[in-house]
Amino acid sequence: MHVSELQQLLRDFSAEREWQRFNTPRNLALALVGEVGEVAELLQWLTDAEAAQIATASGDDAERLRQRAGEEVSDVLAYLLLLADSLGVDVERAFTDKLAANAEKYPVHLARGSAAKYTDL
Repeated sequence: MHVSELQQLLRDFSAEREWQRFNTPRNLALALVGEVGEVAELLQWLTDAEAAQIATASGDDAERLRQRAGEEVSDVLAYLLLLADSLGVDVERAFTDKLAANAEKYPVHLARGSAAKYTDL
């Protein structure tokens, strides 16, 4: 499914509930921040190793955590797509343009294996 199709699903969902008036850039940005906080809360007290194991761990607890993570990540994506839509941002184009700009800022021969900011490479 393409990003534009996801955005249309969200538009339809909001329209059916007459929520469009609430989907202002400010409201959506604040909702997005809240949802990102919920993702962070899931990981807050895990070590890096424990967080990395969420994708591969087995058992009921791991499955519940994976399910919850999926729900929260989906909320983040939904609000991000609604925000982009409310601002008239073409997400696919903005993403590919930004990736190209980052490729220039972070050339492989300088950035490989480094977490340094491009100004420090």
